[in-house]
Amino acid sequence: MGDIKVFISSVQREFARERRLLYDYIRTDSLLGRFFVPFIFEDMPASEVSAQKAYLAQAAESHIYLGIFGTQYGFQDSEGVSPTEREYNTAKTHFVHRLVYTLRTESKREPKEQAFIKKVEQELVRRSFTTYEELRTAVYNSLIDYLEQKEFIRKAPFDAAAHPVATYGDIDPERVRTFINRAKEKRNFPLTFADGMEKIFSGIHVLTDDGRLTNSALLLFAKDPQRFFRTSEVRCAQFYGTKVEKPIRNYQVFAGSLFEMIDKAVGFVMSRIDARVGTRDHSADAPVDYELPESAVAEAIANAVAHRDYTSNASVQVMLFRDRVEIWNPGRLPDGFTVQKLREMHSSEPTNPVIAHPLFLAGYIEHLGTGTTDLIAACEQYGLQTPEFYQAEDFRAVIYRKAKVSDLNEKVSNPSGKMSDPAEKVPNLDDKGGNLHLTAKQQKVLMFCDETPHTAREIIDMVGVKYHTKTLEQYVNKLVCAGLLRPTNAKFHDSNRKYVTAHCEQDD
Repeated sequence: MGDIKVFISSVQREFARERRLLYDYIRTDSLLGRFFVPFIFEDMPASEVSAQKAYLAQAAESHIYLGIFGTQYGFQDSEGVSPTEREYNTAKTHFVHRLVYTLRTESKREPKEQAFIKKVEQELVRRSFTTYEELRTAVYNSLIDYLEQKEFIRKAPFDAAAHPVATYGDIDPERVRTFINRAKEKRNFPLTFADGMEKIFSGIHVLTDDGRLTNSALLLFAKDPQRFFRTSEVRCAQFYGTKVEKPIRNYQVFAGSLFEMIDKAVGFVMSRIDARVGTRDHSADAPVDYELPESAVAEAIANAVAHRDYTSNASVQVMLFRDRVEIWNPGRLPDGFTVQKLREMHSSEPTNPVIAHPLFLAGYIEHLGTGTTDLIAACEQYGLQTPEFYQAEDFRAVIYRKAKVSDLNEKVSNPSGKMSDPAEKVPNLDDKGGNLHLTAKQQKVLMFCDETPHTAREIIDMVGVKYHTKTLEQYVNKLVCAGLLRPTNAKFHDSNRKYVTAHCEQDD
C-alpha cells in the first residue's frame, strides 16, 4: 500500500454512494493501490474532537484533495459556510494538490453551490461527469497524471524524463567542454562552450520541453552521476581461464560519466590482451598491434552503455577470458529485433535515444544501424571467429580472441618423459584423457608472475617447495604448456630465463 493520502470530499448525502465506490476502487486497483491511501469521513474513528475539526485536520494533512460537487451546498455552520467548502479552503491554505469534479446536470444548483463552483473554476481546472463510471475514469486519469508529475511513474523513456531535483549546479562544466571539443572533431558539431550550457543542452536534446534537466544530462555530464544513479557503472573482470571462477585476475569498477566509463572499460580490455610493439622506423611513436580490433571492443562496450536498462539494479559487465571477451548489459533488444537481425543492416532503434545522440556526436556509436555489422567486419578482418550475440535475461555480445582454448583445465603432458621446452608445445589432451585442474599453488604462481617476470627458481622458492624436476614440471612447465605462463626469451636451458603470465608482452 502506498502513502499518498487522498482526501475525498463531497456533500455527505448527495454523493455517499460515489464516495464509497471511489474509496474502494482506489484501495483495490492494482496500480493506484500501490501509491494512494484514500480517506472518507465514514472512516473517522470516534474522538472527543469535533467532527468538523477532525475533517479539517485530515484535509490539511493530505497530499491530494478530491472534491465532488453537485447541486447541493449542504449543511451550513454559524458563518453560513458548508463543511465541503471549509475542507476545500483548508486544502488550499495548506497547499494540498486539489482535484475537483462537478456533476453535469440540467437541475438548478443551489445559489451557494453555484457560487462555490464558480470560485473553484477561477482557481483551477475542474472536470465534469454524469455517471459514476465517468467520474471513476476522470479520477483515474488525474491520479496517473499526478504520479507522472511527481516522477513516481513515467510515460516518457527513462533518458528523456526530467530529474525531479537536479539543477545546473550538479553539472560539471569541464565534462561539457570535453564533449564539445570531441563532437566538433568527430561530427563537426556547430556549437561552442561559449554558447552556454542551456543552448548546448537544448541542441543535443537533453532538456525537457519546459527546460528541465533530463536523466540523460546527469548521466553524461553530472559532477557525480552515481549520486543520482547508483548502478550506472561498468564492472570489469579478467579471469585466468574460460570460466567465471576464482581467483579473479583483475577486477575493477568504473564510474563517472558515460563517456568516461566507456573509455576506462575499453582501456581495461586493451591493456590486458596480447599486443606487439613495432619499431619507430617511420614514426616517433611505435605502432601497437593488438590481438583484438579496438574499434570492435569500443563498439560493443559503447552499445552496452547506450542500450542498457537504467531502471535495472544490475550494471554493465565486461568479462575478459583467455579465449573471448563478453560484454553484458541489463536490457533487451527492441520489439521486432532478433540477434540474427544484428548481423545485417538494420534500422537504428536505441533503447535510450536521448543518451544515444550525444554518444553519436562524440563518435562512440553510429546512428545508421551499422554498429554491430561494423563490429563483425572488424573482427573478421582480423581473422577472428565471427562475434556472437545472445538475448536472454540480459543482452550479451561475445568477441573471440585469437588464442582459443576449449577449457581452462586442459592438460598437456610429455609422454616421452624427456625434458623439452614446454613453450614449444600446444595445449592438448594427453593420452589418458586426463585434465589439469589448477591447484591453489598453481594459481598463486600465475598471480606472482602477473605483470612482473620471474625465473623458475624464484617461482619455486615463492611456492615454498624444493627445486627439482618434479616441482619445475608442476609449477612452471605445465602452466607454460597450458598457455597460462609464457617465457620471455627463447633460451630454454638459460637459468635466468623468466616467465610472465600469458597476457603480458615483455622482453629481456
